[in-house]
Amino acid sequence: MTLDAMQDRVSSVTRGRSLRPEALGTRHAVAAGHPLAALAAFRILEAGGNAVDAGVAGGICLGVVHSDMVNVAGVAPIMVYDASRREVTTIAGVGTWPRRASVDFFRRECRGEIPAGILRTVVPAAPDAWITALERFGTLGFAEVAAPAIELARDGFPVGPFTAEILAQNAEKLRRWPSTAAVYLPDGRPPATGQRWVQADLARTLAYMAEEDRAGRRRGREAGLQAARDAFYRGDIAAAIARYHADEGGLLDREDLAEFRVGVEPAVHAPFRDYEVWTCGFWCQGPVLLQILNLLAPVELRGLGHNSPAYVHVLTEAMKLAFADREVYYGDPRHVKVPAEALLDPAYAEIRRRLIDPGRAWPEMPPPGDPAARQAVAAAWTGPTAAGGKTPPGLDTSYIAVVDRDGNAFSATPSDVPTDTPIVPGTGLAVSSRGSQSWLEPEHPSAVAPGKRPRLTPNPAMLFRNGRLVMPFGTPGGDVQTQAMLQVLLNLVVFDLGPQAAVEAPRFATQSFPDSFWPHRYHPGRLLLESRIDDATAGELDRLGHRVERWGPWEWRAGGVCLVRVDEAGVRWGAADPRRDAYAVAR
Repeated sequence: MTLDAMQDRVSSVTRGRSLRPEALGTRHAVAAGHPLAALAAFRILEAGGNAVDAGVAGGICLGVVHSDMVNVAGVAPIMVYDASRREVTTIAGVGTWPRRASVDFFRRECRGEIPAGILRTVVPAAPDAWITALERFGTLGFAEVAAPAIELARDGFPVGPFTAEILAQNAEKLRRWPSTAAVYLPDGRPPATGQRWVQADLARTLAYMAEEDRAGRRRGREAGLQAARDAFYRGDIAAAIARYHADEGGLLDREDLAEFRVGVEPAVHAPFRDYEVWTCGFWCQGPVLLQILNLLAPVELRGLGHNSPAYVHVLTEAMKLAFADREVYYGDPRHVKVPAEALLDPAYAEIRRRLIDPGRAWPEMPPPGDPAARQAVAAAWTGPTAAGGKTPPGLDTSYIAVVDRDGNAFSATPSDVPTDTPIVPGTGLAVSSRGSQSWLEPEHPSAVAPGKRPRLTPNPAMLFRNGRLVMPFGTPGGDVQTQAMLQVLLNLVVFDLGPQAAVEAPRFATQSFPDSFWPHRYHPGRLLLESRIDDATAGELDRLGHRVERWGPWEWRAGGVCLVRVDEAGVRWGAADPRRDAYAVAR
């Protein structure tokens, strides 16, 4: 396609047409962060598996075909809607700090840093999360759902342009560890677009788990799943991980691995107009979306105009208020007292809403509120505990949504990258470096502590209307995730855009709060706008006090939202974000 043709096609979006068609089906649909992951999930659906079987297959596949941003030994927060029971359940697919980790250790041994490398490792949660989902809600064994990923890792697959670009941009980081370079820089350089990429060690790791599943299944499906779990957390894989950490001065040991189990926890929710939005709990940032919606509930958003200066301003100010509360209250509820009910109380949102000035932006992160006392501003607030300076560009995550023939839904945001921690030799695994989302201030709700989960950015979600499933949805993007999800949701339910148009519409994001990743940089007042938002709007936002900076027209850091919408006739509408290699398929 010529540049002129591409520009004509892009301009068609502004005239109401989408770059991509929705994937429409009456039986089942998938939308995922990589085409091969979407097709892997679809393959399971076509073979008779349900949404959970398919979602797990696609999620594991993302750890192969999108391993620049998802690791098989990473995190995998999951939401499942069981249509027969009309219940939403979450699986807290984030690991805990090793028993030997502490704030004092990092202050004493690491000069007050959480350094790149194995010291930021937490227990890998994704394998247990996938297996727990299968155990509770699936119909197949680990071997069946892992088969597409094993094939792709063993036989190789042609690298897409997005992954090739990301690997090329991060080649020097990948070169820091020989075990990592051997996987991600074959022949000394990152694989190019179209080059077949084989990950033989990862294929053997997954195949070992599959073999143990088959052997254990002689005693039943659950026994097979337990055998696959034991292969990872107690068997040869655990031994290799623990041995490498012992040799390299890491903190993770076999006992940490053997004792770990993911949490299966209730979802949290909030109403918005005649809809209801469900997210994972306060161990992740999911409830930020609910707090923002509570703040916006009575605002006449449609009357402000889509992406008008007034609209961008009020959404940005609401987002800042919610992120301020995230900073001082969100953390692992097993270790910190989170005022969850008070934070999601509409009465608290009404009090906080008064801090939004339609004529002036907060020049920094606003103060948090005091939800327990129903005060708009917490009395003891002293400012964010965050470093200044430039945020180093980082990688993030992916996402998968599935709806099956029976109306069951699956929503998951698997993650973890190979650029800040080494591959364990012989396994193909970069074990979860999610400790980077912790703090070294003991009073912070996400401070490092043994057995504690970092506050996670990945946060899948689901939308319902009058008790009926509308869609699973989510995105990669770090701190941008809830912001992108909010905008797509409002595009759908307030401005009546179709699913694909809602995903493709121009986006914006604030960074006026401490970044979730170490060293938690802070950019007071910064507001990023995709360049498809016009200069007049940018100028007016600058006049209101926002520090406006520009993204490109289709900025991948603005998220990669995927969703499957179910309309009242039961048609499944899959939509996938063209900002990345996301893809949707339906039948």
